[in-house]
Amino acid sequence: MTSFDLRRLSIRSGEQLREDVELELEPLLLGGQAYAPAPDSTPAGLTITKTAGGTLFELRFALTLAGPCFRCLEPAELGLSLHAREYHANDPGAAEDLRSDYVGDDRLDLSAWARDTVVLELPDKILCRDDCAGLCPVCGKDLNLEPHTHEEHDSDPRWAALQALRDRS
Repeated sequence: MTSFDLRRLSIRSGEQLREDVELELEPLLLGGQAYAPAPDSTPAGLTITKTAGGTLFELRFALTLAGPCFRCLEPAELGLSLHAREYHANDPGAAEDLRSDYVGDDRLDLSAWARDTVVLELPDKILCRDDCAGLCPVCGKDLNLEPHTHEEHDSDPRWAALQALRDRS
């Protein structure tokens, strides 16, 4: 886990600190599949700006997630370039939305913040390519390698009454 010790900050209101950090990221589990960040440790730029009422944190980093394609299960990679901002009020009595969940015990949890940033930027489906055809729902063959169709079979006779209703409309 990567964190930043906020006790070593020696900046006043209106001042800014820029620091390069190495983020340690764990694999993400999405839909029961693991997507590993490449590399495990990625360089990031952390900017901390003191304001009159709190602290503004900014994090910039890029990474590649590698794992199975959502449609065909072949290897897929997704490149992400990320920029996140987080504000933390100085006043302990400030509203909850003005206090960062990543700040605790004078430490900024960079790994958790980076993980949440990655998850929020993910597309609906991670694909090996945009036009991936996926797997055949009947036989399970990869439709990218063997495009094919299957003959339709007669439906189950127990559904005949519903079929008749559908045909009437």
